Amino acid sequence: MAREIVLDVETTGLDPAQGDRVVEIACVEIDDFIPTGRHFHSYVHPERDMPPEAERIHGISRAFLEDKPRFGDPLVADSLLEFVGDAPLIAHNASFDRKFVNHELRLAGRPILPESRWIDTYDMARKRLPNAKHSLDALCKRFKISLAEREKHGALIDAKLLAHVYLELRGGRERALDLTGVETATAASGGPTTYPPRPRALAMRLSDAERAAHDAFISGTLKDALWLRGA
Repeated sequence: MAREIVLDVETTGLDPAQGDRVVEIACVEIDDFIPTGRHFHSYVHPERDMPPEAERIHGISRAFLEDKPRFGDPLVADSLLEFVGDAPLIAHNASFDRKFVNHELRLAGRPILPESRWIDTYDMARKRLPNAKHSLDALCKRFKISLAEREKHGALIDAKLLAHVYLELRGGRERALDLTGVETATAASGGPTTYPPRPRALAMRLSDAERAAHDAFISGTLKDALWLRGA
C-alpha cells in the first residue's frame, strides 16, 4: 500500500473567499496502514484578525500567532509540499480542508493539491455507517479512540485522531496476521475485507552483535537443548 497523509487545518472562519485564512496545519504519515510517527505541523500567521467565535473553537489567539510564519514562508508552504509529496491526502470533510489549503498555496504562488488526490473520511463513514453520527468526535467514541488529549480543536491532535478513525474505516487498527490475501472480518462494517500481501519486507532489527550473542548462548548454555540433538 502506498504512503498516505492525514491532514487537518484550523482557520479563522468557514470561507477563504470571504477572507478567512489558515492558522494551523498538520499532517500525519501512514505507510501500509501503519502510522509511522512522522508528522508535519505549523501554526500560521493569518495576516488578519482572529474572530472570537473561531478562537472559542480552537483556542488560538491573534496574539499567539504574532511571531508565527506566514503560509507563504518556505518553512510552511515548501515544507508542507515536501512532506506531502505525491501521497493521497485524507481529511474529514475534505472539501473544507482542500479549499483552504489550495487557497493558501495559490496566494503563496505554489502548486495546488488537486481534488483527485483527496480521500474524505466523512464520506467513507456515511457509506459504511449510514445510521451512525459522522463527526470526528462521534467516530472516535464509536471506535473507542481516546479523546483525553482533545480539550479544543487542534490540527495536530485532530490529524492523529483521524488517522486512527481512517484505519478503523479501512478495516481495523490491527491487520490480520495473514499474508495470503484471504478475507477477514472488519471492525467497522462487519463485512469481509481482503488485505493484499505486505508489499515490502520489514527491516531486520537484529544486529550482527545480537545475533552472535544469541548463537553463543545457544551453543554454550543451551548446548544440550532437545532441538539441537541429532543436528
